[in-house]
Amino acid sequence: MKPRIAVTLSGSVSKRNAVAREQYLDAVRRAGAEPIAVFPNDVVPEEFDGLCLTGGGDIDPARYGEANTKSEETDPARDALELAILERALARDVPVLGICRGFQLINVHLGGSLEQHHLGHAPKYPPAGAPVSDDPAGTDAIRHDISAEPGSKLASACGDETFVVNSSHHQVVTSDRLASELRATAHVGELVEALESTAYRWVVAVQWHPERTAQVGAAATRIFDAFVAEVKRTPVAA
Repeated sequence: MKPRIAVTLSGSVSKRNAVAREQYLDAVRRAGAEPIAVFPNDVVPEEFDGLCLTGGGDIDPARYGEANTKSEETDPARDALELAILERALARDVPVLGICRGFQLINVHLGGSLEQHHLGHAPKYPPAGAPVSDDPAGTDAIRHDISAEPGSKLASACGDETFVVNSSHHQVVTSDRLASELRATAHVGELVEALESTAYRWVVAVQWHPERTAQVGAAATRIFDAFVAEVKRTPVAA
């Protein structure tokens, strides 16, 4: 029987978001698990073997004690749902994978905060040079080269060599905003690009979008395989 992964998804009805949602679900299926789609106003599922927190709009800065200065497309229902399901996952010590917004949500939940606006990491706020599109199904993207910290879960999943990742975010985690119990495992300049928990068995998060396979190196996509392999290995706590 395939393990069941709760996958939190945006409630937006736009065509772009419909494409993005299917990419997340397909990535979980390719890795050998059965996704359970969870939307902002759903009830937190009672049973799941792993949790994937996906991308989307910004987290309400009130969640980390700040006024809204540059946050966009906040969704209180999604914040509440994802924080509740993350708390359930951590209490049961099931594996958690965070992607983009999910990366940021894990940091916020564990006591960190976010810089609300940072240029150069999203097509909407491009760096100097030719603009790129923000089509989740396309090949065009802002890209970075990263290397995983030796000995990290990210290195175990994706390898020790430098690999290419994409970028579609304007909010960021810097070292001074990282939750104290989290470890930064990759950087792009001064920005934290990947993190993992030092308190739980397998909580890993990346700022890039590994489900957009046309935009990243093959190594970046292996995080899904490592996640599902850990789900299969880890017994679910009662």
